[in-house]
Amino acid sequence: MNSDGQLSRRSWLARNRMALISVAAIAAYAVFVEWVWGWAVQLRQWAEIGFSSVCVALGLLVATYFVRCYRIYDYFPHETAGRFLLLFRVTQVHNLLNIMLPFRAGETSFPLLMRAEFNIPLLRGTSALLVMRLLDLHALLTVAAVGLVIGRSNQMVAWLLWTMALLSPLLFFLLKARILRGVRRVSPARFVHHVDEIEAGLPEHLPAFLRASAMTILNWGVKVAVLAWVLAIMGVAPLAASFGGALGGELSSVLPVHAPAGVGTYAAAIVAGAVSFGAAGGKTALEVLGRASVNAHLLIIVSAVAGTLLSLVLRPKS
Repeated sequence: MNSDGQLSRRSWLARNRMALISVAAIAAYAVFVEWVWGWAVQLRQWAEIGFSSVCVALGLLVATYFVRCYRIYDYFPHETAGRFLLLFRVTQVHNLLNIMLPFRAGETSFPLLMRAEFNIPLLRGTSALLVMRLLDLHALLTVAAVGLVIGRSNQMVAWLLWTMALLSPLLFFLLKARILRGVRRVSPARFVHHVDEIEAGLPEHLPAFLRASAMTILNWGVKVAVLAWVLAIMGVAPLAASFGGALGGELSSVLPVHAPAGVGTYAAAIVAGAVSFGAAGGKTALEVLGRASVNAHLLIIVSAVAGTLLSLVLRPKS
């Protein structure tokens, strides 16, 4: 009797583990936001901005999570075929944990969840995650470099260098087979299987790589544009400074080290990016910028929670 009951409970936990993790993460965020900022204070500030603008921004940010999910769906077409909603749940839980935990500790959840839900080996999932994070960083740095290029006197040379930087991941991909052959040649026999798993986590062919790159640029392009718009609404000027602040915040989110939930590091990166791109340095302007950076950061957190709630509503049919 007890054995049957224990098996039944284990079976229920196995079936609902993603929902339970999602609910736990959402509850933790709700408590965290109340503790750090206070929901009443935040809602008053959003009312000053305009709830319609906040809702539009949240909707667009949540839309980027679908783009991110589709990138992974296309990256693992055989394992995830017909299971987009389950994958959306996995990506949202990973996103929440990655934002909340310090020092990128939440990244470890991705290969673990992909193994648990889609039977993808850990090394393959980790390899894919590394490639996607490098593409993320490349996309953000490339976009940020546009501001530097525009300010140069010798535009032709600057744009040529920018184009080379834009195409640099393609060069590495084209050299993939040669690099892997060299790694296999120097690896002990017992590690060759691991190299095979790592290779399986890389884009299979050029069209797959180009699709992954395009989805990455689309995802970050929309996200940076939305954040720049939000910062501009909240008084950050000129527009280039809003753009620089959005880039700074998002760059901090993909770097190896950030504080729990990005508290301090994300807002500081927004301020640094905005000042670098022309924001005024006076006391009043910095106060506006500081308040706007905190609001934009909280908007990112709420969008992550909203995306996870949506993944619970869009529950895949069992």
